[in-house]
Amino acid sequence: MQASTKTGSGGPRVERRSIDFVPEDERHGSPAQQFTLWFGANMQITAIVDGALAVLFGADALWAIIGLLIGNLLGGAVMALHAAQGPKLGLPQMISSRAQFGILGAVIPLVLVVVMYLGFAATGTVLAGQAVDQILQTGTPAVGMVIFGALTVLVATLGYKYIHLLGHIATIVGVLGFTFLGIRLLTSQDVGAMLGSGNFEFPTFLLAISLGAGWQLTYGPYVADYSRYLPSSTPARKTFMASYSGTVLGSQWSMTLGALFAALALPKGERFLDGQVAFLGNMSGGGLIAMVIYLVIVIGKLTVNTLNAYGGYMTMLTSVTAFTRKTGVAAWMRFAYVVGFIGLSVLIAVLASPDFIANFKNFVLLLLMVFIPWSSINLVDYYLISKEKVDIPALYDLNGRYGRWNKTALITYAVGIVVQIPFLAQSLYTGPMTKVLGGADISWLVGLVVTALVFYPLAKRNSNAPAHMIYPADSQAPASGPVLGRVPEVPASKA
Repeated sequence: MQASTKTGSGGPRVERRSIDFVPEDERHGSPAQQFTLWFGANMQITAIVDGALAVLFGADALWAIIGLLIGNLLGGAVMALHAAQGPKLGLPQMISSRAQFGILGAVIPLVLVVVMYLGFAATGTVLAGQAVDQILQTGTPAVGMVIFGALTVLVATLGYKYIHLLGHIATIVGVLGFTFLGIRLLTSQDVGAMLGSGNFEFPTFLLAISLGAGWQLTYGPYVADYSRYLPSSTPARKTFMASYSGTVLGSQWSMTLGALFAALALPKGERFLDGQVAFLGNMSGGGLIAMVIYLVIVIGKLTVNTLNAYGGYMTMLTSVTAFTRKTGVAAWMRFAYVVGFIGLSVLIAVLASPDFIANFKNFVLLLLMVFIPWSSINLVDYYLISKEKVDIPALYDLNGRYGRWNKTALITYAVGIVVQIPFLAQSLYTGPMTKVLGGADISWLVGLVVTALVFYPLAKRNSNAPAHMIYPADSQAPASGPVLGRVPEVPASKA
């Protein structure tokens, strides 16, 4: 169901669109909003935990911070390239991936994307639930998780505009809260000694890079969802830089604190492992200030958890409509999708919290194996093969230009996963090449490069890209070019 009501500044504040194309007269905002959204989404406790993992699993604090920075810079560039697609396409990220995988073929990675969203929503709910419990003093973290889940449902249901507003709030409170924690750390501890106490070890340095890169790369499947309302005339460079700087600065700030907190909790890390939220409360000095820090944690986690819920809703809807051929859903159904998603994530959070740290580390690194090839295929096709030209109406047509299945993309996707296996360093499996590298996990880098090298020549030969951007015939012409109606379909022989 398409809504004709504007979502811009003069219209209602509750979002009405879902996976359908956003017409030009509903576009609004500026690239600066991308900075605050992604900065705020990364100024949160799970990013602190991610940075702490680099130290808790063996890296020296200084080299962990450097490795995390390299990973954030590399992964953030890939993430921001996805963000830059939003203004021109006016579509959710996973709908646009139908151009690479086919209408039905795109469902295969979509299922894995939903699992990713559930995992991050659940792990984030564990920490946010602890913070809510510290504020309300219920003595039952599960109660805090349920309350946090309800808040997530509220913001995710209201939609795009409220999500960006929450990003602004998270940026402000995150800067204030995390600056205070940093000052407390610098004035109460010998940070210089922590940074100079260890030696460089290549395997743990690569682990830190992987943790930083993995954090950024897993944003790829939904990052364009939050730039698709920008005017189509928005320069891709500005969208890229706003998203890139926001996500890298926010995540690196949080991860640096995490690495230092973990170094402070050494040698075994029990002080941090026993309760990350309580650790930050104690670091703040306790009392009323601790309550403020807990509130900062809740707002930061609410921002990113809303992204997970909103992205999860979009992804599930994209999967279902591949078979139903619809371009949107009624408002009540959207609410039902969000409630079901968050309800399941809260249930997982309650059941999985005792092993949170170990499971989170393995979860992040394992996700790289299945999402790196998808990201590589999407970016290579959009920027190098299709040259940023997409037939948008065909993305909803099983018999259209992109067809049902794209064998080239699906086979390459499988290859991209398989080639990473020898380089994995997981608790359940360690590949032979990982042992040669002394335990370092570079599977993400292998998957990114090999997938691109395999996909480019095959897809170039079988490309079915349009000569120009083709927008829906009933939409207002974008500022960047004319609306082209449906053209005679080219047979879907891209495979």
